[in-house]
Amino acid sequence: MGSILTPLTSLGSYHLIAWGSLLGTELYQSFVMTKLCYIHLPRPQFTMLQKRVFPVYFNIQTGLVVATALTYPPGSVLGLAKNIPDVGLLGVIFGLSLLNKFVYGPRTSQAMVERAHQETRDGQRHTDDISKEMALLKRKFSSNHAMSIHLNLIVIIGTILYGLRLGSKIA
Repeated sequence: MGSILTPLTSLGSYHLIAWGSLLGTELYQSFVMTKLCYIHLPRPQFTMLQKRVFPVYFNIQTGLVVATALTYPPGSVLGLAKNIPDVGLLGVIFGLSLLNKFVYGPRTSQAMVERAHQETRDGQRHTDDISKEMALLKRKFSSNHAMSIHLNLIVIIGTILYGLRLGSKIA
């Protein structure tokens, strides 16, 4: 029988915490907080909040993928390197998280802000009879936002699949 301190010194314990935090953060931010804020905040406040929240979310997501890889049992990244399916899943999760962090997240935020400024210049909401500039900004926002949403969804699916693989090793 192991020591009471064994869970505190086991790489596997920290790996489960890192993976669980990753999945929990993804699900909570994507399906709870964003939905609640969209429903309960006026659009300008929702826009400002999203502009501030999603860069932090993508930073946390990327960091937790790294933490999951670094705590891979046994042997951290060296142990991970021997398991090609796990390397592949965590690699896809990491790569798509980076795309959202550095490309599609910032583009979506910028387009959202530009659209709000264009509404002010046009003197009307983006849903009214819109100017040519607003139509371009809506298209820019929609394409970047759709890409960010899809990448995030693929990351969540990958995180769940990784968890299923992890769970099969425990049983």
